[in-house]
This record gives sequence, structure tokens and C-alpha cells, in this order.
Amino acid sequence: MCTKCNKGKYYMTTAIAYTSGKPHIGNTYEIVLADAIARYKRQEGYDVYFQTGTDEHGQKIQLKAEEQGITPKEYVDHVAGQVKEVWDLMGASYDNFIRTTDKDHETQVAKIFKKLYEQGDIYKGSYEGLYCTPCESFWTESQLVDGKCPDCGREVQPAKEEAYFFKMSKYADRLIEHINTHPDFIQPVSRKNEMMNNFLLPGLQDLCVSRTSFSWGIPVDFDPKHVVYVWLDALTNYITKIGYDVDGNSSDLFKKNWPADLHLIGKDIIRFHTIYWPIFLMALDLPLPKQVFGHPWLLQGDGKMSKSKGNVLYADELVDMFGVDAIRYFLLHEMPFDNDGVISWELITERRNSDLANTLGNLVNRTISMSNKYFDGVVKDAGVTDSVDDDLKAVVTGTVAKVEAKMGELRVADAMTEIFNLFKRCNKYIDETTPWILAKEEADKPRLATVLYNLVESISIGATLLKSFMPQTAEKILSQLNAKEIPYEGLNTFGHYVSGTKVTAEPEILFERMKLEEVMEKVAQLHPKKEEPEEKTEENGIDIESKPEIEYDDFMKMQFQVGEIIACEAVAKSKKLLCSQVRIGSQVKQIVSGIRKYYTPEEMVGKKVMVLVNLKPAKLAGVLSEGMLLCAEDENGQLALVVPEKSMPSGAEIC
Repeated sequence: MCTKCNKGKYYMTTAIAYTSGKPHIGNTYEIVLADAIARYKRQEGYDVYFQTGTDEHGQKIQLKAEEQGITPKEYVDHVAGQVKEVWDLMGASYDNFIRTTDKDHETQVAKIFKKLYEQGDIYKGSYEGLYCTPCESFWTESQLVDGKCPDCGREVQPAKEEAYFFKMSKYADRLIEHINTHPDFIQPVSRKNEMMNNFLLPGLQDLCVSRTSFSWGIPVDFDPKHVVYVWLDALTNYITKIGYDVDGNSSDLFKKNWPADLHLIGKDIIRFHTIYWPIFLMALDLPLPKQVFGHPWLLQGDGKMSKSKGNVLYADELVDMFGVDAIRYFLLHEMPFDNDGVISWELITERRNSDLANTLGNLVNRTISMSNKYFDGVVKDAGVTDSVDDDLKAVVTGTVAKVEAKMGELRVADAMTEIFNLFKRCNKYIDETTPWILAKEEADKPRLATVLYNLVESISIGATLLKSFMPQTAEKILSQLNAKEIPYEGLNTFGHYVSGTKVTAEPEILFERMKLEEVMEKVAQLHPKKEEPEEKTEENGIDIESKPEIEYDDFMKMQFQVGEIIACEAVAKSKKLLCSQVRIGSQVKQIVSGIRKYYTPEEMVGKKVMVLVNLKPAKLAGVLSEGMLLCAEDENGQLALVVPEKSMPSGAEIC
């Protein structure tokens, strides 16, 4: 922590978790990311207030409770408890955990709704359109993608009911101006472009803000057959739970912290937070949050996590297998800044062994062991320097500035890479100085002592920087070195470790290497595969019009290889196109395909596909495509990707 800094307040929030079920690791990623940011901001010297919680109203909750034969409140009490348990398991250092069933929140939401109605921003009407129950969202026919919800890809149902509406267009121009004059308001930039081009610039429609077809929600107090639209209820938690009061009696906590410095949310709810929420705030005459960051998704290695597929990963199972900090490391270090990331048992095992056991754990263990072997554990700076020391010290003391720059842009994965570059430089320093050779000559003992001191000091600085991301591991390292956490303002200088201090005589191995086959055996016990009998039906063949014959040499000009899809997203300007990042051997190609009707982006990730690699690049809907995915087409025009029948490595030639 910065002992001489007072950088002011920093109010940050996560999206509140929807209580439809136990959160999987994709849901958990957000709280770990937020916690790392909050801890780092505290370390920098900010007065952080970190809020998270649960979103507990809506039709989906009511239906789930009815299925289980319990009340909605009983249902959300159970799930909210599960969410809090997972957040606590992962070490989330939140200051407040809100539940939207909290009475103080419900009271303020009802008052907010009434105020907006009385000032003419909300009016009564009726709604007839299309409704997505999982997303709690209404859509027009033109907004659907292939006849389905544009957010989640599920079926929508016709809905007709009396409702209250919010006049969104009244504030649209003001919001557009704000976005244009505040370039950091929506991050990453790709999210901003999506909101402007797909929603704001085409023109906003009035938003339905009440429902009458179900009862599990906050009643509109002047028209109690209506309940407040779940998103108006959920979004206002950011102000109600720090003490906002419509009547002007807001708390000191609210006056201190609002506007929020950061709303950290998933990219799937960016529209609600960058269009609806700012407009609600404008109507309440409140300043807008300084930044909304829409992080990417964390996907399973074989596609989107789904209970029906049996591929859902949960934090508690992962922690039981690998430990809390190993999972924190993977979530924080392996997620790209603005593309979806992939998680699997195999990937976690590989990273735990390579980065945590080898790079970090082995470094700490070797350094402590050599200190005990050569100097009975006493680490002393003998002042015998060499030119190789200068580069080590430059890397170590320069790391904090690099980490600070990356964290300032919320590039958490890149910040962690800088910290692990420090540890890698320490390992290289051991190879350069060869302590085991210095130990052979008594005359070289002072130099050996200095080398070990430099290592212990470097590791102490690295561990202090690591504390925001892997707090338990950082504490263990500092404890074994008998070192104190270095004040933040001193991380750019060398020599904090007190010369003559003794390290532990019995170093603890931080991360044991794990055998993948043993990990997968345990996984098989946790999640036994369900064998489903295949129904064989006789197929009618399809005849297609023949094309002209080609020469063998013409065929040989085409290069076909197996590719692995590592990321995929819908092309914003098209209802048909998906943009995939395809790993082919050691290279990654971007390929645009007209298969959005048949595959969601989540389903694509992890697939092994057949690729025409040497097709001349072209732009489709303004997006560069560097190849072609091979598909089969039936008589109805339905498409299916052509995939290898057996497991083949990425880059394998198709011949």
C-alpha cells in the first residue's frame, strides 16, 4: 500500500449476479477481475469502495421458484447465498454486497419510478411485441437476429400487456454528445462503436419499464398491478445502496462516492449500462459514471458453458483441484483484453505447471534453499557487485511503472505478464551468476551473498506487486523470505530487504506440478460422461449440378488444413456473418463465414474445422477475411461445418 499517497475516492462496481442459479466460472471471472482492480487501486493509494451483489427479481426467477414449489424469496435466498459463498471463496474484497430484495433498495426504486413518472419521463401505454424471458427484454421484429433474441440467441415469445414506458429519445442526443466528448466512457472502443452504430445513431425507441404478466418484482406504488422492469430495478443498485435518496436526503457515502469511477460488466449487458443507465441518471439529474468497461466472456474449451452439455465449470471444483490463487492467476492472466478467452482443465494444468510451479515456485524455492545451504539462511548484502546486477535491478525497479500503465488501461492480463517477466528475469539472473559455482571458492562467498541478496530483494518486490492478483501466494512468499510488504512508493527502488535477515529454514513448495492424466481422472469422476444412444435413420442422398472438371494441378494450388477456433464474435453490420480467430499451426487467421444462423459464437469456440488457408483475403461487411471454413449444405440450404472425424492437431494438412 502507498503510505504517502492520498489519491482520493475510487468507487467501482460489478454487475450484480442474476440469481437464476449457482454461478459458473464464467460468471466468477468478473468478480475476480474486479477484486484485482480494487486491490491494486488500494495499493496505489486510492480510497476504494467496491460493491457487488445479486439481482433477484423478474419473471425468470418466479418461473424457477414455481418449478421447485417454493416462493421466489426462498429461491433467491438460497441462490444469493451460493453467489456470496463463491465470491468469498475467491477472496473478493468487496465493501458491500447488495441484494435487490433489500427493503431500502426496494423503497428507493419505487420512489425513483414515481419521480420519473411525475416529471413526464414515464408514461402509461400498452405493449405488443416479442419478449425474451431469460434476458427480460422486449424486441421488435427488425431487432431479432434470425428470428431470435439478438443478445442470447434464444427463442422469443409474443407478448401483449399494459405497461409504462420511458421516453428514451428525449435524452438520446445528450447521451451521444457525452459519449463523443468522453472517449473513455465506454471501453473497449469496440463496445462504444457497437452501441453508437447499432442503437443510438439509428434512433432509440421508448423503453418498457413495467410488467403486469407476473408479480415477482417491486410494485409501482401508485399502480400496484404493475411491477418495475427488472433492469430499472437492477441498475439503480449502484446508487441506492450507497445511500441515494430521491427526496434529497442522500447519505454522506453517496455524496463522497458518486459518480462511480468504474462499472465493470460483461459485454452482453453493455447496452443496458451505456444507454439505459446513463439516460435514467440524466432524468434524475445525476452525473454519469466515469467509465463502463465491458469485459469479454470466458468460454469452455468446447464452446459455451451449458448444463445440458455437462461442460459447466464451477469455481469450488476448480479450487479444490488447483487452489484459489492458481485459478485467480488463470482467470486474470489468460483472458484477452477485448476477445473471449477459453478455459479448460487441460489449459489450467499447463499454466499451473509452467508459470506457477516452474517460473515462480521454483524460483522462490531455489533462492531460499541456496540461502540455507550456503549461509544458514542469513541473507546479507556484501556489496560485491557486477555489471549483470545493473540489468536485474533495472528490470525489477522498472516493473511497477509498467504494471501501473497497464492497470490504468484495465489491461490486467498484461500487468500480470510484466510481474512474471520480473520473476523470469530473476531465473535468468541465477543462470548468469551460477551461485553453485561461486559456492565452491571461499573467495567468492561475498559475491555469492550479494547475488542471493539481490534475488531475495527482487522476489520481495515482485511478491508485493503480485499481492493484488494472487494475495495468498504473495503472503506466503513474503513470509518465507521473512520480508515485509514494500510500500508502493518504494517499489521503484532497490534495497528494502534488511541485510542480515534470516529466511525460513523449511521452504514450502508454492505450487506442486500436476500430471494431466491424474487431473483428468479426477475430472472424469466428478463429471462422468453420459452416453446417449444414437438414432440411426436412413438418409436420402442429394444430387447437385456438376461443375467443370479440373486438372490435378488446379486442385494442388489449394491448401487445406485443420484449424482450431479460439475466439468468435458476430459481425456487427451483418445478421449472417461470424468472425472467427482460427489457429492454424503457429499462426492465427481471421475468417468471416456466413453461418451465424446455424452457430452461435459460443458454440464455435474450441471447434476443430477444415480451412481453405490460401484463399486471397477479402473484406466482408467491412471485416477482413483471410480464408474459408468448409461447410456442407443440405437440400434446404442448411449449413454444417465440416470437421475432422478423429482428433487432429491444429495445422494438420488435409490431403
